[in-house]
Formats: sequence, C-alpha cells, structure tokens
Amino acid sequence: MKALRTPDDRFAELPDFDFEPHYVEIDDSEGGTLRVHYLDEGPADAPPVLLMHGEPSWCFLYRHMIPVLVDAGHRVIAPDLIGFGRSDKPSEKSDYTYARHVEWMRLALFERLDLNGITLFGQDWGGLIGLRLVAAEPERFARVVIGNTGLPTGHGPASEAFLKWQEFSRTSPHFPIGAIINGGCTTDLTPEVIAAYDAPFPDDSFVAGARIFPSLVPTSPDDPASGDNSAAWEVLSTFERPFLLAFSDSDPITRGGDAPFLAKVPGTSGQAHTTIVGGGLAKVPGTSGQAHTTIVGGGHFLQEDRGPDVAAVINDFIEATR
Repeated sequence: MKALRTPDDRFAELPDFDFEPHYVEIDDSEGGTLRVHYLDEGPADAPPVLLMHGEPSWCFLYRHMIPVLVDAGHRVIAPDLIGFGRSDKPSEKSDYTYARHVEWMRLALFERLDLNGITLFGQDWGGLIGLRLVAAEPERFARVVIGNTGLPTGHGPASEAFLKWQEFSRTSPHFPIGAIINGGCTTDLTPEVIAAYDAPFPDDSFVAGARIFPSLVPTSPDDPASGDNSAAWEVLSTFERPFLLAFSDSDPITRGGDAPFLAKVPGTSGQAHTTIVGGGLAKVPGTSGQAHTTIVGGGHFLQEDRGPDVAAVINDFIEATR
C-alpha cells in the first residue's frame, strides 16, 4: 500500500494548536505499516477521554475542547484517522474501507496504546468508527458521548442532504477541505483556521481518503458494512454503561440521529434532557449533569461552534457517572 506523509512544516504555527505530536505504527493489512498520529494531553495515569474526529477534519477540531477537559483532570487522547491530519494517507481510494478504518483505529488505540476506562466522544465518522470500537470491545469503555453522528445500516433512507454530500465528494473537480468545514459551521471560521484544516493536504494526491469517506457510509442493506454495523447495534442494544447524546440543533445531515440510540441503547435511559444556549447549561433538577443535551447554535462541526460547551457536557457527565 503506497502511503503519503504530510511534511511537518505544514503544521507549523497553527492557531491555538500548541500540542505535542505522538505516533504509533500499525499494520496496513497489506504487509506494510502506517503511522498514526495522536494527541496525548493531561495526566498519563488518568482514565482517557477519547476524542474522535470525522470527515474531512482532523484532531485540530478539538483544540478548544482539550484544555477544558485537561483542566478537569482528564487525560485526553485525540487521534487522526488514517488519511487525515498528521496520520499517513494511503494514496488510492480503493485502499480505504469502513472495516479497515475500524481495524486501523483498533490497532492504534487498543493494541498499541492499550486504552481502558475510556470515555468516548465521537462526531461524524468519529462516531461511525468509535461505536464500532465500543461494540468490538465494550469492556474498555466506561461511558460514551456522541454528537452529530450515527451508526447506519442502510435499512432506512439517507437524508437528501447526505446524498448530495456523497455526490459532491465523488464528482466535484475541486475538494476544498477548509471551505467544506467552514460550510458545516454556524460561525464563520477565520482564514487562518480554514488554512489549518487544509494543512494536511498539500495537493489533491493527499485527499483520496477524504474523497471516498462519504461513499463508505452504508446507504443500502447491500453495502459491505451493513452487516457489521447491524452486528454492532446488537452489542449496543445490551450496552448498559452511561451513554449520553449531545447533538446540535443546526445540522441538517444528522438531525434526528439521536432517536435510534434513545430507542435501542439501554445506557441512554433514565436521563433528562437539557439545552445549552449561548455558553450556559440549563440544568435539570436532579440530573447532576447527566442529561441528554441539545447544543443550540451548533452546526455539524459543533466542536468549532460550541467546543467549550461540549467539553463541559463531557466533564459533567464523567462527574455524574463516576
């Protein structure tokens, strides 16, 4: 498998991103190796909060959440998926499959880093992959928080917004990563932040993974990943550890995506619902911070629009469910 590696100088002096890079090597499934980048902040002996990004972002997305979580005493692990950020980028679209993405992260997070007692936060593909990891080894996870994500099997209709996104990713002659992320936010990103999202991709030869990712989402039962996701749902339907939903109110792609989890995952039960508006959490009496949350004013990339608020939800949830 031929893989590209973004030069380090592309990541120099990014705004609000003064974090030390860490790396592990994993098998690429074809006899070679791939390098996975991750951030590792906070006390090394604390249970990890695992922050998983999606398409087409990278761990830069979590720069405003990491300090809030570390200040609360947590160890924070934020990997770059293969094909993104500082992780290696296989050059051919055919190198990427849903199953390989799950296996690559399993190797990095479980076999190399041996994470346990994990609090997962997954958004977009960070949820699609992260929830498969929960299903694969549920005993490693103390609790789960998801926002603006899902675990599709292809048995229900995909939204029109998502189908348009799939088509765009396949056919657009230009794939402007930073501009795409800016379009998925309710706030206008600065030129410097947009450039930081473009940084991992010096030219079009680096974007094979970002291009193919939307097409890997199962949209029919015939999809190769449909059976694996259905099997993961069977595990999640028995997952009784705390499971929190923190979706934003302004994402047309994942709107309503919290409903299947509320209906099927026992760990979501027994919790109230609250909202975050303008940086303040409206507490529900008796919940002690353990409440499904609607984050008002957040777009698809709620980490950009309301990052400190999302981190505060995670902190409250950990404290309420120790």
